[in-house]
Amino acid sequence: MLQKQKSEFTKQLILNESFKLFYKDGFKTTSVDKIMIKTKLTKGAFYYHYKNKKELGLDVIKLKIQKRVCDGMISPLYTSGNAIDILKATFLNRIKAFPLEEKQQGCPMNNFINEIGDSEKVYQTALKSIIEEWKTALINLIDKGKKQKTIKNAISSEATAVYLISAFEGMRGIRKLYDTDEIIDEYVLGLSMYINQIKV
Repeated sequence: MLQKQKSEFTKQLILNESFKLFYKDGFKTTSVDKIMIKTKLTKGAFYYHYKNKKELGLDVIKLKIQKRVCDGMISPLYTSGNAIDILKATFLNRIKAFPLEEKQQGCPMNNFINEIGDSEKVYQTALKSIIEEWKTALINLIDKGKKQKTIKNAISSEATAVYLISAFEGMRGIRKLYDTDEIIDEYVLGLSMYINQIKV
């Protein structure tokens, strides 16, 4: 039992430190050697858990990035209440709440999409599944808002969902170019106006 726990701890250490390195330095420039230096583990420990960096990258997407997006942007959409209020709380409050380091480094998922989303089908599929899950949650919320009569019936739930995700992820990327939150404030104002336009 102790060996199993130790093995799981080692795997989690590799995952956690790899995620941080991929986020900070990029996936392509982070070598297995760099991960081993950071974790203070041997290459044998790495290859016991992963065949190669490609397999590790897929695990980081599925176990770290997907969880972040789910916890921060998907699960809140399933809470009870007024759909418009949920949209505002999820999209407007979330982007203002990111720590400075995350504003400067952008969205981990977005960084992965831009760096390797088109290089390997397996990465593309894993990243796309996160977007699709997010889109589905938004469509469900918007449809709920229509039933509540808080969101206009005439709008396309699918188009609205895609727009909200694209605008949010775009802003996460654009913010990396700026030294202040002024650009985020403008985004928040614009998105507030948009949400007000779709509400009844």
